[in-house]
Order: sequence, then C-alpha cells, then structure tokens
Amino acid sequence: MTITIYHNPACGTSRNTLAMIRQSGEEPQVIEYLKTPPSRERLVELIAAMGMAPRDLLREKGTPYAELGLDDPKWSDDQILDFMLAHPILINRPIVVSPLGVVLARPSEKVLDILPNPQIGAFAKEDGEMVHAPGKRAD
Repeated sequence: MTITIYHNPACGTSRNTLAMIRQSGEEPQVIEYLKTPPSRERLVELIAAMGMAPRDLLREKGTPYAELGLDDPKWSDDQILDFMLAHPILINRPIVVSPLGVVLARPSEKVLDILPNPQIGAFAKEDGEMVHAPGKRAD
C-alpha cells in the first residue's frame, strides 16, 4: 500500500503525523513540500479529494498570508492557487494520501481515519498528549 505525506520536518503536527503513519506499520513516501512543491494539477487534485476550496488550505501562521492580503475575498480560487505555488509555505500541512482517502491531518490524529491499520494502543505526541487508535481507550 502506498501512503504519501506532504511533510514539513519543522512542523510538530507533521512530525506527529509521520510518526503515527510509521507506527501503523507503513513507511510512507515523504515529500518535503517546501523543497518539492506539488504541481498545480496535483494541488488541485489534493484539494478536490479533501472536499475543500483552495482558500481552506491556506496557512496563515508563519507565512506571507497577511502581507499578501489573502484574507480579502476578492481573490479567486485560481489566484489563491497561484499564491500557493509561488509561496509553498502557504499550503497547510501535513496532507496525507492513502488508498482510503486524503486528509489535511490537523490535528495529526485525523490521519487515523485513512490508515488501513491504525496504531495499536496509544501514541504520545511530542507535547505529551495521548492519542488512541479508533475504538481504543486508555485504561
């Protein structure tokens, strides 16, 4: 089974998501999207598969979002895509693709919805928060 994560190693949510995928027994294809951004076609496919609009995938924190005025509703979907392609840091992450679906894994445990064998037992995020596999609870 092929799982792909559009990953930013500097992001704790992205690192937690990658660790959850690996704990499930899968070794994903890791794409550091800041170094290797998706093509326009691929970005459009990912957004459609997640059932969202391009604006919904915009990241504000730590990006040129405010200075570009991206909160202005005047920008069309095509223009938002242009901004994301020009500034890949505007693409929110991590995006995970599996044969079971595509998710923006925010929070990271959303990835469990599309893993074929979600982790067994519990997982401790970097901040110490415990996450349990679907149907599992801490005793």
